[in-house]
Amino acid sequence: EESSSSPLETDATAAELNENPRNSGLALMLDDGTRKSHSMAENTAFVSGFFKGIATQSAFANLVTSLYFVYQAMETEFDNASDASVKDLDYTELRRVPSLENDMEFFYGPDWKNAITPTLATKKYVSRIQDIAATQPELLIAHQYTRYLGDLFGGQMMGGMASKSLGLEPGQGTSFYRFDDIKDTKSFIDTWYSNLNKLDLSAEQKEAIVVEANLVFALNIDILEELEG
Repeated sequence: EESSSSPLETDATAAELNENPRNSGLALMLDDGTRKSHSMAENTAFVSGFFKGIATQSAFANLVTSLYFVYQAMETEFDNASDASVKDLDYTELRRVPSLENDMEFFYGPDWKNAITPTLATKKYVSRIQDIAATQPELLIAHQYTRYLGDLFGGQMMGGMASKSLGLEPGQGTSFYRFDDIKDTKSFIDTWYSNLNKLDLSAEQKEAIVVEANLVFALNIDILEELEG
């Protein structure tokens, strides 16, 4: 099972296009269409939930455990996907399960697989991923967009905050937030957006992806609101 090669190796990079890919196409639709989800009220819920998540090591372990189940479901479906659009946006450098497995072992020890169970909100999130993979696989693009790009934009900062709050050494329990194979985050994201805009999708499919992206944001808030703190 192989993911696509690095977007930085593709012919049409954002630099060659000499334009910001976020200003057109599905990239613009997603950024504009999810703006309400990123409003002050929703951002407050997200930030307060994350701060609960880094208040104690047990809370943070619970958060990372939920993310493990979510990404395991996502990346299993990417491996099984036949939809060309999903495949085109799936890059080895973005995959999170190997990093999350490292974090699981840090928090729970070598027998971690027998020590974890998904929460109710996590089960709901995983079920949604599995349902659309079976019925409308192009909607997985919304999950790629919302999670992976959010991880890239904010991961380094959030991982650093978690390490500082919990007194962890860099990388201990926070491997999830590190993208060691992506050397230039901005260039990678720009090229990902460029490739997003090239996908052969109908207007109806694009609208459905925007709706799904807002649902993904809500599913993530639900996971954060379960945390104790």
